Amino acid sequence: MTSGAAVRPSDSAVALRMTGVRKSFGAVRALDGVDLEVRVGEVHALVGENGAGKSTLMKVLSGAHAPDDGTMELFGRPFAPAGPLDARAAGVAMIYQELNLAPHLTVAENVLLGREERGPLGVIDRARGAARVEAALGALDHADLRADDRVRDLSPGARQMVEVARALAFDARVVVMDEPTSSLGKRDVERLFEAIRRLSERGVAVVYISHFLDEVSRVGDRYTVLRDGRSVATGDLADVGHDPLIEAMVGRTIDDVFPRVPRTPGDVVLRVEHLAGRELPVDASFELRRGEILGIAGLVGAGRTEMLRAIFGLDAARGGAVDGRERTGLLSENRKEEGLLLNLPIAVNVTLSKLDPFTTLGVVDARRQEAATASWIDRLGVRCVGPRQPVGALSGGNQQKVALARLLHHDVDVLLLDEPTRGVDVASKAEIYRRMGELAAAGKGIVFVSSYLPELLGVCDRVAVMHRGRLGAPRPVEEWSENALLEEATTGGT
Repeated sequence: MTSGAAVRPSDSAVALRMTGVRKSFGAVRALDGVDLEVRVGEVHALVGENGAGKSTLMKVLSGAHAPDDGTMELFGRPFAPAGPLDARAAGVAMIYQELNLAPHLTVAENVLLGREERGPLGVIDRARGAARVEAALGALDHADLRADDRVRDLSPGARQMVEVARALAFDARVVVMDEPTSSLGKRDVERLFEAIRRLSERGVAVVYISHFLDEVSRVGDRYTVLRDGRSVATGDLADVGHDPLIEAMVGRTIDDVFPRVPRTPGDVVLRVEHLAGRELPVDASFELRRGEILGIAGLVGAGRTEMLRAIFGLDAARGGAVDGRERTGLLSENRKEEGLLLNLPIAVNVTLSKLDPFTTLGVVDARRQEAATASWIDRLGVRCVGPRQPVGALSGGNQQKVALARLLHHDVDVLLLDEPTRGVDVASKAEIYRRMGELAAAGKGIVFVSSYLPELLGVCDRVAVMHRGRLGAPRPVEEWSENALLEEATTGGT
């Protein structure tokens, strides 16, 4: 690792060039001649819908997939990694949405894991390793991150920084960040952006993948748009607004990112009174009516997820009451561990909680099951080969749509949605918002937890804010602004 202040090289120097990259999986062409150029010291936004090819392209870059055709150059030299270790040795670091950390180990052990400093006889040189870790942490200047901290005790934002420190410690020259802010609160997002700035100043090329276009515009220098496995647009972010980016991503204009479906609230369908969990929530009370979308705002760790789990009955409560629990369905924010069976087909995932319509004398009619699933695939716009495709083969956003389809198939009266648009592209978000509005108009009640304030303000009828486990009184959405929500979330309204 280089020491001292780094001078940002000329923007004309190219760090990474991918030309005509193609990759197919059977009959599915994931990449169809993609071009990508990333300059030294720049933050390059890679955007596109779920299934556009972003993850596949980065897996080709990281050596996880071998391209069928096309070429790659790294700092002007041919680059064809034999595998992930080869790419990492060449200076390519991947930071995925689901962090690749060992929670029981310390920060230092995670940073050095698999690349420990060793002496002439193969003995681990702890002093050299510690120096490398301290230099990386010092470059990040993160006050809440120490080498001897256990990763399991860190906040989501601090864990993200451990991945960045790992890249810094081994002189990564190209760093790919895949949806890095999807589980971070505002404070941690700001710290991450500061870390990205520091990487850029050191001459590191950063590929930044995100569905949050406001973040992309703020942190990025240039962009490339992928659509249907092709690169369809590239340029300077300073010269383009959100609407042209969205149009390039989806191939059409989106008239309304937050569609409002007319609806009228009816009778109370869920009543929560002074609900308290083992630790969180501390105190939560509200009423939800048919035809209503109630938004829940708050910082990461405030207790929003714990409240939904306690309402649903997944976690035990130590106090309070829930009237209407038997009519609820929960969409977990942790879809991969709690919401989906990744090795099983889409049809099984969608219908498993309600098999009666397809069962005769205890035997499931697969054709009827797949036909019903195909209907949900079409209605939610799931990009897949068909109902028999394993969920694990889908992109993150399409997995989220399958999890939502399961909830809708179960036909509950109350939907508890925990970050339902996390990792979902702009067009798919609009589809989910519209579907939520249609469900509310049909008499469903929806509790909508989100860390993305614009969607709460754009979709909900009322919003309540959770602060340190206590839920404030819901207020009509017209009475809120982003600043007011953030102030309530950080101060509790005091």
